Amino acid sequence: MNDKVAEYISKKEKCSKELVLLRSVFTNLPVEETIKWGAPTYVFNDKNIVGLAAFKNYCGLWFFQGVLLKDEQKVFINAQEGKTKAMLQWRFHSMDEIDTELIKSYVLEAIDNVKAGNEIKPNRAKPLVVCSFLQAALDTNKKLITSFESLTVSKKRDYADYISSAKREVTKQKRLEKIIPMILSGVGIHDKYKNC
Repeated sequence: MNDKVAEYISKKEKCSKELVLLRSVFTNLPVEETIKWGAPTYVFNDKNIVGLAAFKNYCGLWFFQGVLLKDEQKVFINAQEGKTKAMLQWRFHSMDEIDTELIKSYVLEAIDNVKAGNEIKPNRAKPLVVCSFLQAALDTNKKLITSFESLTVSKKRDYADYISSAKREVTKQKRLEKIIPMILSGVGIHDKYKNC
């Protein structure tokens, strides 16, 4: 078991008991426990199987290839409709909702899918669309556009999506102010999570 996972759980006072119980599902399974994207993640054969996280009103499990599971109990929701094709979430609002044996059966099915090579790969061919707000900033700063152009397409897309997903101009401006130093440094917006 990973000490960083214990540390993550200890910081989530509101649902630490639920997280400890959910974590116990993985203790005797052939998975590696690690931290990815700032949250506990369980990996089998170098493939992400399940993520564990806590939020304000619930804690949950993310099955990275959840759509491939039978889900006979209808426990899953798509928390990112339109953004993910494979990942599904299982939410728990109290200890009473956590059935460790049922969860274990879902995890074992996910492991079997990895063994069989069943996987839905993300569509990386999504076009890069730079909104006018970001484009205006790039057009007025030669150093910024040079740094932006040197980034990988996925990093450019992440920045473009970050700005365009803001609904209000004020939010777009705040986000732009946040990312300019990052772009100039040549880092991606999600880089800090990739090395956790």
